[in-house]
Amino acid sequence: MAIFRLLVEAGPAGLHASAIGEQLGIPNATLSFHLSHLSRVGLIRGERESRFIRYSAAYETMDALITFLTRNCCQGQACLPLSASCTEEGCCLPPPVALK
Repeated sequence: MAIFRLLVEAGPAGLHASAIGEQLGIPNATLSFHLSHLSRVGLIRGERESRFIRYSAAYETMDALITFLTRNCCQGQACLPLSASCTEEGCCLPPPVALK
């Protein structure tokens, strides 16, 4: 999830795999495994640029997943305080957490 969150924060431009590994301190083999699975389920996309692959979040898939997971949540009760109290853009976002 740290990889996905980093890519969401990076925006549509995304990041090269090497930058992801460096920022998160993930060994190449482990990173490759996770990037492969995130790609396979459609949460991220990889685009080849010369010898490198630039990964970015698939925002439409993320939106659909969040909608699916929260549809009919808690039998219609307001159980998600961050989204229930949202009245202006960006107010639902918790403060940034440092990734380890």
